[in-house]
Amino acid sequence: MIMAWLILIPIFCGILAWILDRRITGSARWTALVALSSNLGVLCFLVRSFTVSGVTQQPYLMDLDIPWISSAGIHFHLAMDGLSLVLVLLTHLLGLVAVLSSWKEIREKEGFFYFNLLWVLGGIIGVFLSMDLFLFYFFWEMMLIPMFFLISVYGHENRIYASVKFFLFTQVSGLLMLLSILGLYFVHADITGNYTFNYFELLGTPVSGIFGILFMLGFLVAFAVKLPAFPFHTWLPDAHTEAPTAGSIILAGLLLKTGAYGMIRFVIPLFPDAAAAVSKTVMVLAVAGIIYGALLALSQTDFKRLVAYTSVSHMGFVMLGIFAWNTLALQGVVIQLICHGLSTGALFFLAGVLKDRLHTRDLNKMGGLWAAVPKMAVLTLFFALASLGLPGLGNFIAEFTILLGVFKADKIMAAAASAGLVGAAVYSLWIIQSAFHGPLTIKETIADLSFRETTALVLMLLGLVWLGMNPGPVFRMAQPSLDHLTRSVSFEHPGMCGVSSKPVTCLHPEYSGGTVHAAP
Repeated sequence: MIMAWLILIPIFCGILAWILDRRITGSARWTALVALSSNLGVLCFLVRSFTVSGVTQQPYLMDLDIPWISSAGIHFHLAMDGLSLVLVLLTHLLGLVAVLSSWKEIREKEGFFYFNLLWVLGGIIGVFLSMDLFLFYFFWEMMLIPMFFLISVYGHENRIYASVKFFLFTQVSGLLMLLSILGLYFVHADITGNYTFNYFELLGTPVSGIFGILFMLGFLVAFAVKLPAFPFHTWLPDAHTEAPTAGSIILAGLLLKTGAYGMIRFVIPLFPDAAAAVSKTVMVLAVAGIIYGALLALSQTDFKRLVAYTSVSHMGFVMLGIFAWNTLALQGVVIQLICHGLSTGALFFLAGVLKDRLHTRDLNKMGGLWAAVPKMAVLTLFFALASLGLPGLGNFIAEFTILLGVFKADKIMAAAASAGLVGAAVYSLWIIQSAFHGPLTIKETIADLSFRETTALVLMLLGLVWLGMNPGPVFRMAQPSLDHLTRSVSFEHPGMCGVSSKPVTCLHPEYSGGTVHAAP
C-alpha cells in the first residue's frame, strides 16, 4: 500500500490545505511542505532498503493489484520498478522546490493554489506507477485540470490564452490516446476473450497493419505533445511564460517527463512493429527539435521564454535516445530526465526571483547585476553551465551517454544531434552576459537570494554535481527495468546506416507465449 499512499497523501493534503487556509493564514504552504517531505522521506528509505537488500536487481520492486470495476476489467493496479522509482523521487524533490518558490510569491487564494499544486503532483505520481491503462488515463487527465487552474488563476498577463492553449493541446491529444487504449482493449478481447486494461496482459497483443500504426500514433502523439516534441511544442513557451514560478517548475521538471515515460513504457513495448516502422521519422523530428529549439532560444529576450525553448531542444535528445532503443541510450535518457528537471527547474526558479525583484523578464532591461546580487549571479552561472552540458555535471553525462547510444543505432543522427550542443553553449552564456554583465541598468537596490531561495537552489545544485561525479547509483537503479524492456522488445531501424530496411521485432517469450514475431 506504500505506492497508494504516495498518491493519496498529496491528494488528501491538498484538500486539507484548502480547508485549513480559510481558518489559519499560512497553513496551506506548511501542509504542502509536510506532505511532500514525509513522502520523500519514505522514498529515501525505500531506495536504501532496496539497495541494501539487492531487490533492485529485479525489474519490479513492488506491485499492488486491487479490482476496481471488475465487469470492465479495470483494476487499481500500481507497480514500481527502478525507472518509476527514480521519476517519483524527482517528482517529490521538485514538488518541494515548487512549494519553496511559492512561499512568498502566492499571496491570494493560497489554499486553492496548494490544492492544485498537490493534486498535480498526485496525478504525476499516479502516471509513473499505473499499470492499468484505464487508471493511467485517469491520472493522465487528472494532471490537466489543476495545472490549467495554476496557470489561469495565478499566471501573468496573458494567462487565460496560455492556459486554454495548454488545455486544448493536451486534451485533444489525450483523447487520441483514449481511442487507442479502447482499440487495443477490444482487439485483445477479440483475440483472447478477456476484457482487460492490464498493461502486462496487453503487451503481447498482436496488432499489425493499419490498426497497429493508428493505435501507436494515438499514444505517440499524446506523449509527443506533452514532451513536447517538434512540431507539437507551440503550447509550451506560452504556458511557461504566463505560469507562476511553481507552475513553470512543475511543467518543465515533471509534466514533460510524463511524455518521455509514456514513450518508454507504452509506445514501443505495446506496438513494437509500428514503432520500428516510424523510428527513423521520429528520430529525424527529434533532431529537428534539438536544433530548432536551440535556434529559437537564441532569438528570445524574455528569460522564461528562452528557457522554455531550451526544453524543446533538451527533450529532443530524450526522444532521440528513446527511439534508439538500446540500454545505453535509455540510461542516458533517465539521467537527462533528472538533470533537465533540476537545471531547467532552477533556471525557472531564478527567472521568477528576478521577475519578483525587477518586475520584468526582459533580458534587454537587465545587465550589470553581478555585483548587485552575487549569490544569484553565481547560481545562475552554474545552472546555465549545467544546461549547456559542462563536463563534471549530470547534464554532460546524460547527453554524452544518449549520443553514444544513438551512435550505435544511427551515426548520422548522432552527428546531427551533436550540433545542438553548440547552440546550447551560446544561449546559456547569452543569459549570463545579458543579465549579469555590462553596465548596471537598475538604479534601485535589489535584494539577493534569501536563505529559503538559496536552500532550494543548492539542493538542485548538489543533485547535478552528484550525478555528474557519481551517476552509478542511478544507472544501477534503472538498469534492471531498462534491460527488461530492451530484451523484451528489440527492433532494427529501417534503412539507417546500412541496416536492413526490413524492420524486425522480437518479443520476449514471456510476453508472446513463447512465440517470436517478425514484422512482415
